[in-house]
Amino acid sequence: MKSFASRIVRWQQRHGRHTLPWQGTRDPYRIWLSEIMLQQTQVTTVIPYFERFVARFPDLASLAAAHEDEVLALWSGLGYYSRARNLHAAARAIRAGHDGNFPAGADAIEQLPGIGRSTAAAIAALAFGRRVAILDGNVKRVLARHGGIAGWPGDKKVETALWQLAESYLPRTAIEAYTQGMMDLGALVCTRSQPACSACPVNTDCTASTQQRTAELPTPRPRKALPERQVQMLLLLDRGELMLEKRPARGVWGGMWSLPELAPEADPAGHCRDRFGYVALTQQVLPQLTHSFTHFKLHIRPVQLQLAPRRDTPPGQIWLPLADALDAALPAPIRTLVRQLDRH
Repeated sequence: MKSFASRIVRWQQRHGRHTLPWQGTRDPYRIWLSEIMLQQTQVTTVIPYFERFVARFPDLASLAAAHEDEVLALWSGLGYYSRARNLHAAARAIRAGHDGNFPAGADAIEQLPGIGRSTAAAIAALAFGRRVAILDGNVKRVLARHGGIAGWPGDKKVETALWQLAESYLPRTAIEAYTQGMMDLGALVCTRSQPACSACPVNTDCTASTQQRTAELPTPRPRKALPERQVQMLLLLDRGELMLEKRPARGVWGGMWSLPELAPEADPAGHCRDRFGYVALTQQVLPQLTHSFTHFKLHIRPVQLQLAPRRDTPPGQIWLPLADALDAALPAPIRTLVRQLDRH
């Protein structure tokens, strides 16, 4: 029987993906950008963001020279915004520490902000032809099923076993096709539910396929009820403009523009007066909006306040016409609220 790797390479060449906008290049900048965007995000969602991003920042130098607000604005709606901040920080780190040249070795790449072991290996393999193993979510699923490795892949012992298997399968040549093939196989054939085992190039010696265990491998993450949080958000309006507030650099939606928040039991008009010195003329509670993060669920109670003409603007806030506010670096649920205001 031909090796595991040779079957993956042949399958990728015939059936894998070859026309994605970040393929057909050895440019580490584009490969790196795609790998970061694809973390926790589907390919179909990423493609338009990737194309807009490289149109504005066609190379590493232009990204390093950009202001973080502009980077976050282009990322707005893609989620997991720490990825954008780390991307920007890594570009500046490469400019400062590598003379603007993307490092070629996986170990050096992994030292950059926001890049873990698997992402570093993918960049090193696809851009520089380095013989290193990857282990993203799709590859974990392929290897867990093929090797019959039970247990949640996020568990340290299970992950170690998967890394060992990934390294043992590495080919000596065609590392680019093999690396892309492993990602493609997990995305297109060895899917989470209803995998197309008959189309898999390694199904004849796949433990899960031969033992009919694809539904149980890999072992799902232990289910935990998501904590739920309640918050009020203020839509402060004055003469057709909306007030936005810069969030702290760290934490949820770090560095992005959002709406003032307050506890669910607090008085919106009183908060607006005491914190900002603005007088509310009218107050309207809008329909609740719920947004789910990976680690908690947020229930937003939007309150629209029409203000008396303001005078001073506190530090950390800006006033923008509604159409301009939609161009700012807004988290997805805040953009939804602003868009609803704009329509009315």
